[in-house]
Amino acid sequence: MTNNPLLPATALLLNAFVWGVSWWPFRELLSHGLHPLWATALIYSFALIYLLLFKPSAWRGLMKHPMLWLLMLAAGLTNVGFNWAVTTGDVVRVVLLFYLMPAWVVLLAWLILGERPRTASLLQLALALCGLVVVLKTPAVPWPVPESLADWLALAGGLCFALTNVLLRHLNETPAASRMLALFGGGTVMSLLAAFAGLRLGLVSPPPMLSTDWAGLALMLSLAFLAGNLGLQYGAARLRASTTSLIMLSEVVFASVSSVALGAAELSQRTLLGGALILLAALLSVLPMRRR
Repeated sequence: MTNNPLLPATALLLNAFVWGVSWWPFRELLSHGLHPLWATALIYSFALIYLLLFKPSAWRGLMKHPMLWLLMLAAGLTNVGFNWAVTTGDVVRVVLLFYLMPAWVVLLAWLILGERPRTASLLQLALALCGLVVVLKTPAVPWPVPESLADWLALAGGLCFALTNVLLRHLNETPAASRMLALFGGGTVMSLLAAFAGLRLGLVSPPPMLSTDWAGLALMLSLAFLAGNLGLQYGAARLRASTTSLIMLSEVVFASVSSVALGAAELSQRTLLGGALILLAALLSVLPMRRR
């Protein structure tokens, strides 16, 4: 841990800011005909090329540790779900559904790591699920179920993000470069596969011809994601896990404020109440770590 937490905390805030406002450049790219799946594949391919140029031995870890392939799948589907959902759905609703992640971690850590949930963890899970019901239950639907593709993508993305976090804990002794290769490679490969599948099903439009209208924005977004990932690695390695978790929740604030200000989301009483329950469950999940 570091004696001066200001710099690592700022690095984590940078990562949260990049993810929190990423919906805007993704929507701008979509307005030029570049679907978020093509955009995600393009963005992560830049980071993947950069990693392979400077760490070409990263492939060896994938050959030695087969679980890294599962990490690649989970990380890739996280990006597919979140980036697609936040581009096409209500931003606040998507981010809240995505941040059920701490609830899914309780179940996945039990299944994969053998960590039996404590009573407090089960109560946090129940609290988060109550928030989910409040967010999903609208006057127009009789049951609290996802009502759009964006809802399903956000829930699936949050589940995959939880799996990514659990696998990173499980694989903490593998080479760091190999884990990064799995993360960036997953973002590239799974986005491409999902884009081609969506193209066949008529859900995704073909990628447009390369144009200066959007290429510059795509490059800047790629650099922003690369900087955000570096900030996450730097900050998380120097601060307590509970502090990191609390700072990363600022992504919800960045996404909510920016989307409401730009008219991409609505803050209904139901969304505020359900979101408060989900965020309370997330906050409670880090309190045991702070006490330890």
